[in-house]
Amino acid sequence: MAEFIKIYPDKPSEAAIAKVVKVLQNGGLVIYPTDTVYGLGCDITNSRALEKIAKIKGVKLEKANFSFICHDLSNLSDYVRQINTSTFKILKRALPGPYTFILPGNNNLPKEFKKKTTVGIRVPDNNIILEIVRQLGNPVVSTSIRDEDDVIEYTTDPELIFEKWQHLVDMVIDGGYGDNVGSTIIDLSEHEPIIVREGKGDIDIL
Repeated sequence: MAEFIKIYPDKPSEAAIAKVVKVLQNGGLVIYPTDTVYGLGCDITNSRALEKIAKIKGVKLEKANFSFICHDLSNLSDYVRQINTSTFKILKRALPGPYTFILPGNNNLPKEFKKKTTVGIRVPDNNIILEIVRQLGNPVVSTSIRDEDDVIEYTTDPELIFEKWQHLVDMVIDGGYGDNVGSTIIDLSEHEPIIVREGKGDIDIL
């Protein structure tokens, strides 16, 4: 059964973050808050954990559209091909924030994603997940936890999330109520930005 841990977003406890990082390093799955909906993620370098998430989501790992949560833009060159100045300016304006940017992937992508030409990058405006990624030292592969209910779509209450997910994951973080609107997805892998999904992030940043 998963551990349920309370972390305050204003000033996340070092000890609590270290506990989460340890779970991730051991191949565990964690549910955490972002600046949009709650996410499910694992350490990007752990193949078995990636497989587990793909299985939960009912997708083949190599076909999965997971995003990578980075601490800041300095992680970008690890997985993204060199980008032009105008693309970088958009990222600087928007991040941290409620956006997922689709960017051209490079040859350093983990082997599970080698066939992908693009990668979704997130830098959420949420201290809890940013601190986890910083301490972990590499990105967290992330997917949103959708609800089967067509009306609700996303569960916002961490206690209800725990109730539903406690036997599927290793840890659920209570970082307060989540949002019920996903991130705005913008494809910057081509010449012109393409809005894939309008969500919480304002498209005026373009």
